[in-house]
Amino acid sequence: MFNFFKKLISPFSRIKSVFGQKIRSLFSHPIDEKSLNQLEQLFYEADLGAKNAADLVETLKVHAKKNSDPDSFLAATKQELLKAFAGQPLPNKENSSPHVVLVIGTNGSGKTTTLAKLAHHYRSLNKTVLIAAADTFRAAALEQLETWATRTGAELVKSKSGSDPSAVVFDALSSAKAKGIDITLIDTAGRLQNKTDLMQELAKIRRTCEKQIPGAPHETLLILDATLGQNALDAARAFHQLTPVTGIVLTKLDGSAKGGVAFAIQKELKIPILWVGLGEGQEDLVPFDAETYVNALLGLS
Repeated sequence: MFNFFKKLISPFSRIKSVFGQKIRSLFSHPIDEKSLNQLEQLFYEADLGAKNAADLVETLKVHAKKNSDPDSFLAATKQELLKAFAGQPLPNKENSSPHVVLVIGTNGSGKTTTLAKLAHHYRSLNKTVLIAAADTFRAAALEQLETWATRTGAELVKSKSGSDPSAVVFDALSSAKAKGIDITLIDTAGRLQNKTDLMQELAKIRRTCEKQIPGAPHETLLILDATLGQNALDAARAFHQLTPVTGIVLTKLDGSAKGGVAFAIQKELKIPILWVGLGEGQEDLVPFDAETYVNALLGLS
């Protein structure tokens, strides 16, 4: 268990080495108006967003007037950042069988790979897993899932390229119910938020889930590429308007020199960030931890 949480530090290492160094340098002397302006610029560069950066610094100015000691100010900054993650709604419990998880996201976000990691996670808990290959537009996606299903011991329901994705979902859920499968993971095509027809297809998949299993999908996980910064936030807004997203997985956060988008997403949308993607391996998916994230952002140990 200790090694598992120790690994959680890994995705934030680059944030800490780049942004954290700048923060620590800024806080090496008493806080004044100049350093507060610099801090706002740093927050903006870290992808917290212009309004979030300005609002955060405005709040911190009150503390600076009372105590300009760098360590005290840094502690206050940490607490203000953590407030965005307070009171996150909990993800849906796996009370139904099958528990249906709809996995959505834009092209290139790491959606299919993340789904495979989720399959590995559930299999490691001795749960039976079925994968619905509803991304019928991209042949490579099916090939990926076939490989991962074999590795993880998950079942796979697929169809030929170009088939109706909703039909694949219907067949997958029928099979899951008949076999008493614990977890059903539904892969979908990478959706571009400005493509109305594709977004409508996603809505059709949701309707199919509900008809087959009342209350399904029980979770809708949105996969976001952290390196896209504010564009990732734009994608989150668009998806959340179309379908209620219950949780977010941030991929490639270890490859981002910014990383503040996690704060921006939480501040605006209040959707819990559940997982962080670290790499391509089966085990390279770990739970998101707000305090570890904020410590890394501020260059704290």
